[in-house]
Amino acid sequence: MVGSGSRPLLTLFPPVALPCWPWDMKHVLSLLLAAAFAPAFTPIMNPPLSPPWATAPPSRRTCVFFEAPGVRGSTKTLGKLLDAGPGPPRVIRCLYSRCCFGIWNLTQHQAQVEMQGCRDSDEPDCEAPHCELSPRAHPGPRSTLFTCSCGTDFCNANYSHLPPPGSPGTPGSQGPQAVPGESIWMVLVLLGLFLLLLLLGSIILALLQRKACRVQGGPEPEPEPEPGSGRDWSAELPELPELCFSQVIWEGGHTVVWAGQLQGKLVAIKAFSLRAVAQFQAERALYELPSLQHDHIVRFITASRGGPGPLPCGPLLVLELHPKGSLCHYLTQHTSDWGSSMRMALSLARGLAFLHEERWQDGQYKPGIAHRDLSSQNVLIREDGSCAIGDLGLALVLPGLTQPPTWAPTQPRGPAAIMEAGTQRYMAPELLDKTLDLQDWGTALRQADVYSLALLLWEILSRCPDLWPDSRPPPFQLAYEAELGSTPTTCELWTLAVEERRRPYIPSTWHCFTTDPGGLRELLEDCWDADPEARLTAECVQQRLAALARPQEARSFPESCTHDCPPLCPEDCLSPPPHCHSPL
Repeated sequence: MVGSGSRPLLTLFPPVALPCWPWDMKHVLSLLLAAAFAPAFTPIMNPPLSPPWATAPPSRRTCVFFEAPGVRGSTKTLGKLLDAGPGPPRVIRCLYSRCCFGIWNLTQHQAQVEMQGCRDSDEPDCEAPHCELSPRAHPGPRSTLFTCSCGTDFCNANYSHLPPPGSPGTPGSQGPQAVPGESIWMVLVLLGLFLLLLLLGSIILALLQRKACRVQGGPEPEPEPEPGSGRDWSAELPELPELCFSQVIWEGGHTVVWAGQLQGKLVAIKAFSLRAVAQFQAERALYELPSLQHDHIVRFITASRGGPGPLPCGPLLVLELHPKGSLCHYLTQHTSDWGSSMRMALSLARGLAFLHEERWQDGQYKPGIAHRDLSSQNVLIREDGSCAIGDLGLALVLPGLTQPPTWAPTQPRGPAAIMEAGTQRYMAPELLDKTLDLQDWGTALRQADVYSLALLLWEILSRCPDLWPDSRPPPFQLAYEAELGSTPTTCELWTLAVEERRRPYIPSTWHCFTTDPGGLRELLEDCWDADPEARLTAECVQQRLAALARPQEARSFPESCTHDCPPLCPEDCLSPPPHCHSPL
């Protein structure tokens, strides 16, 4: 789930008990290291569980990772540990910087590595290509801690050279020695300064949290903020002390998605920065619609305020967690037979048809909603193998045939807000070339969603072994990945989908599986038609899929279909009934 345009939905991990947010006391050595490394080197939290399907961008720095047994307080959360062998040292891919570090304890006889890993931010000394040691602390009379920072892959595997024996800070240096009494006095002074700074930092942090998270009652009442201004976002949001943040699983410009726990149950926590309060309020308004509950829409649990550890708190959305992860991740790891593929496809169409529908039911009004960011990253796999649509960050309430209640979410203003869309790969041609019908934009946005739905159906069917009688299904590829690669540009997509009117390849064997030859091809083509008016509605897609999924119609390949498929039906017998097209 995400609140901005081209961001992937949260990818979730297997249902295991996750650690909360403890802040351990470090070993004395760790305190000295942290003081010497500050502010650029600060361990964040105990190691969270890192799921096997979580991936880091290829541009991340790769470093050697090692921590001596005597040091408590780990830095492994600053990156993702990679499988590089059974024992130390290991390999870590940095999440927050492009900088590696190393710490060695140098004595007169040997140099012993204490810690290696990723730094939490890029500093000027990170520009060095090699590990240049510099003295930092003296844990003993004959030993010195040396550190280095560098900015190339595996640069922290070893230092480039040892400091000369007589250089300042090295063991055996013949420089002036401190008197024992003077050393104790200096330690006490430094300890006092450290405690003073710690106290001042705690006071300042508490004041900032109080200012950000609570509305103070003054002697004179403050004027009520205007609706939608966002100035009173925290007044109506409760704090949840039992909400536990465990692991960052996605991070965007102004939102971070955490895996966590609430009252002992695994949840997804979407945390918004204070700059994204308006985005939070818009997404929350949709999730809190009284009639939005549906099996194939990600379930909203509550809205809250807070943050992990001492970080400034902000608005939060607590949502249902689906351990099997996103549709993209699932299709990458698994193939699905005809029944399982139809379960995913049909549930996806049902969820979208529910979003698009405007209705009154049991006295509750649900407006039509366009998702605008359907992608295989924003669809999650439920425990029963069906799909749940998530990430309503770009969803829009559509104009209705009836007068909506005053509490219904407001509609967008201006063409720019209507034309905004999510992941480029799944954008309809009319969005790519800016020809969306702004006169009837509610219908136009529904039609654009159906185009995205067709690409998702193609991705699901591409991993169905029953549609590949002579071979195994090929490795999973996103729509248009075979034609344009993994990162197509807007110009490339426009040329392919708009100018050339090309669509993902449909193998000939797909025509032979059901008793309706060409049924799959016709369904996809009627959904991703270049003419938006010719596309099916989500409700009609649901009906077509339900017919294809019937057991009596889903049978094995006949022998005659192994090589040559029967000809397609005449065009008039395969044309969809008139009510299957957009009625608005």
